Amino acid sequence: MPEIDASEYQALSQVVKSLPADQLLAQISAQDGGAKGVLDQVFDGMAAAFNPAKAGGQSATVEFDIDTPQGVERYALEVADGTCTVHHGGAESPRTTIKARLVDFLKLITNNLNPMQAFMTGKLKVEGDLFFAQTAMNWFERPSA
Repeated sequence: MPEIDASEYQALSQVVKSLPADQLLAQISAQDGGAKGVLDQVFDGMAAAFNPAKAGGQSATVEFDIDTPQGVERYALEVADGTCTVHHGGAESPRTTIKARLVDFLKLITNNLNPMQAFMTGKLKVEGDLFFAQTAMNWFERPSA
């Protein structure tokens, strides 16, 4: 099985779209770094895609709890002073926490799953400020897949 390169948006989007969930999970689990390695690439890409103009000077921390076959991986995106930093692990007091299973999360960020539909069907859970979670996700540029 070829490695999934989550640092390249179009390639990630294509593999997420083309593989059934069980095959996608198997491929991710079999590669070096497993789910954490893929998520590290995804969150580094999100930090790089941050557009400070869209944030309008706001500061906040968003925690992501991603359920993987190896357990929950937590990441925190911290936006402050026009920059976005990411770290592995939970946040002390996030404004919002977004929870999803790995495949659903990958589908969401690659525009292969409608966020509102995911929320309404329980594939996406949000704790804290729901309106802010929706707004904050617009602070990141997403290339067309």
